Amino acid sequence: MESMNDMSEFTTQPDYDGIKSKQLVAWASGDYARIGVTLQIVGEQLAEAVDFSPNANVLDVAAGNGNATLACARRWARVTSTDYVAQLLDKGRERAEADGLDVTFQTSDAENLSFGDNSFDAVVSTFGVMFAPNQAKAASELVRVCRSGGKIGLANWTPEGFIGQLFKTLGRHLPPPEGLKSPALWGTEDWIEQHFAAASSNLQFTKRTFMFRYPSPDFFIDLFRTYYGPVHKAFLALDGDGQRALNSDLQDLVEQFNTATDGSMRVPGEYGEIVITVK
Repeated sequence: MESMNDMSEFTTQPDYDGIKSKQLVAWASGDYARIGVTLQIVGEQLAEAVDFSPNANVLDVAAGNGNATLACARRWARVTSTDYVAQLLDKGRERAEADGLDVTFQTSDAENLSFGDNSFDAVVSTFGVMFAPNQAKAASELVRVCRSGGKIGLANWTPEGFIGQLFKTLGRHLPPPEGLKSPALWGTEDWIEQHFAAASSNLQFTKRTFMFRYPSPDFFIDLFRTYYGPVHKAFLALDGDGQRALNSDLQDLVEQFNTATDGSMRVPGEYGEIVITVK
């Protein structure tokens, strides 16, 4: 018979496929594009930080409605925009067509990218790949598809920042699946070094701030409750009392971070801008 010490060596393996299926439903619910479009400046700044050449072959992973995709395409890259939520790619396609940008759109899973090794000069993701449930697998896929000397550019929310704390708040009301790690780990320098340092010749981690600007805290919460998949699904999963408690905690969170003094919302959201040069 196994001893208790022997049994302690075993840990629960998350049901990644099941988690991913639920995540897909969550991100397809509401209309993330209504939120995502406000974050465009992050994609522009990341494209500048990666500093690829015109005509570079660039992959946007977990692209959502295409902020980094559009930013790279505006700099004359040949961009392939991917996500596992087809509806979000449709939004990105509409934006690219409206701007007259030539972009390839393809459904693909960040944990199993449908491209060969060393296929791209640059691989980017803004607040996207960090939500892949199997984090180590997603990180290895970014490295696999990027050529030697190419760059991986990421924008990831930090645990201490506003969105990191928003997810922590959601977790108190609706605990995540057992064994699932926080996506905000992607916004820590230690985690990035752990998963990318061995494959990189240079790794830069810079903390930056995105400013959430909304007419009021109530406006922000209502918008996220309606359109932002994780918040939308959290409210749907709670009963009336639970919804009121979550709403109150979100109000407190906004108040904690809000720097506006005129009744509006001006909340700095910290994120990590990461540029990795692949060996």
